[in-house]
Amino acid sequence: MSRIGKKAIEIPAGVKVNISGTTITVEGPKGSLSYTASERFKVETKDNKISVTRPSDEKQDKATHGLIRSLINNMVIGVTRGYVKELEISGVGFKAQVQGKVLNLQLSYTHPINYNIPEGITVETPKANLITVKGIDKMKVGEVAAEIREFYRPEPYKGKGIKYAGEYVRRKAGKAVAGAGAPGT
Repeated sequence: MSRIGKKAIEIPAGVKVNISGTTITVEGPKGSLSYTASERFKVETKDNKISVTRPSDEKQDKATHGLIRSLINNMVIGVTRGYVKELEISGVGFKAQVQGKVLNLQLSYTHPINYNIPEGITVETPKANLITVKGIDKMKVGEVAAEIREFYRPEPYKGKGIKYAGEYVRRKAGKAVAGAGAPGT
């Protein structure tokens, strides 16, 4: 039995859950999200809890059971608390700045990079080398943070680039200098 799938999801105060057919809509203080589950799975609310039941014990059904439960749980957390991803920029002259609905990045290229911020996502730059991505949809927040990171991934020699806050970048040693008695000199 799926350990994650069989856990019931608590519905916090101030959150409304509407299930019509296979579409689950969750409304809370931060906004509203909806998800359409597979027709084979049964999603129901009882005693202020959401439960998901699967049709069989096949391997694919077990995996999908846990997935559907996790997605619904992420929606409940998103509309109550929201999600945040922080990115750090390191490098000489590297900086970020938000101008309206556009994130302006200067990352040692000959031109600045202008990234259009999608709907439902808030991007802030409290410092020139720190980017905060906020939103209620966990997948969208993670996707936007990954897209921003892809503009200049952290490189292993000097550590320059955009990385997640707290991410460890494995460093490599540079070229070794050849000695005086090396062959071919």
